Amino acid sequence: MSTASIDDRRTTVDAYDFRGIHPHVRFGTASNRYGGWIGQIYPPERYADQVSTRSRKMGGETFTERRVPIESVRDYFEHFEVLELDFTFYRPLLEENDERGSNYHVLSNYAEHAPADASFLVKAPQKFFARTLRRDGQFVDNPSFLDAEGYVSTFHEPALDILGDRLDGIIFQQEYQRVADSPRPDENVRQLDDFFAALPDAPQPHIELRSEHLLRGPYFDWLAERGLGHVFSHWTWLPPLRRQWSMSGERLTAADGQVVTRLLTPRDTKYAEAYATAHPFEEPVAELSETEQAHDMVLDVTALAFRAEAQNATLNVIANNRAWGNAPDLNRTVAHRILDHVEGRE
Repeated sequence: MSTASIDDRRTTVDAYDFRGIHPHVRFGTASNRYGGWIGQIYPPERYADQVSTRSRKMGGETFTERRVPIESVRDYFEHFEVLELDFTFYRPLLEENDERGSNYHVLSNYAEHAPADASFLVKAPQKFFARTLRRDGQFVDNPSFLDAEGYVSTFHEPALDILGDRLDGIIFQQEYQRVADSPRPDENVRQLDDFFAALPDAPQPHIELRSEHLLRGPYFDWLAERGLGHVFSHWTWLPPLRRQWSMSGERLTAADGQVVTRLLTPRDTKYAEAYATAHPFEEPVAELSETEQAHDMVLDVTALAFRAEAQNATLNVIANNRAWGNAPDLNRTVAHRILDHVEGRE
């Protein structure tokens, strides 16, 4: 346990410094370049005049996103111990002709500016893990689904070349599938096993399936056998975290002892709705943060942290603005709840 007093750790948390709060918990966020975090994570004197903007259309509305430069990752790691990078979800690092793509250069920029002890979780490209892809307004079968050779050559190996031992894990996120459009749970496991059997052992894979009907006993048994991590994701169509814990057989399955929980969107709330409510991500939004569901989410994450402690594992708490309005404040709330528990048992 940390040698700092509870009061000192609470003071640190209120300054949005989440390092060393609990030896079995690492706090981080999904992406990091939010201009709305200036004054929380990023010093105004350094970044107020370095903000760029871009427009984003969603749900019939246009939003302006304010972004700090990639170099801000230096300051990010003055507050957090892990960072999830999700831009890699949208395309591999190398193009089909083995030329370095735009994501290769962005990831290299992160590597250049991040401290030597930084820890990254990166998302695998959907090109290799999505059963279907949206093309021209329709979902079509993905010809590269579970192409292990393509994945390794265009993403896995170059990602390791760029980040080295700062690449702590890779998140494989699969899209929501209706029962009628997906295989049986046992067939799904067989298909996934062929893919993961062909991948290098490191870094640690973590799998996020977004279809509840696929999260059945054979799936969690397979994760445990393979040493693959289940991502405890608080997301639109997934059951609550406490229910996922029960479905897993109360097991933490990643071989390296790392566990990932992603706090993404309120349950039964679509991405666009959560985004619009949370934008511009500067502070908690009552419609997201002051609900019974949000309260339960914080309690569930806290319980998962102490389940990780009991199994000598480490929980990576990855907060998203859409779940709360402001990801740093969501982490602040979770950290205080964890410290409440620590204080109560001392």
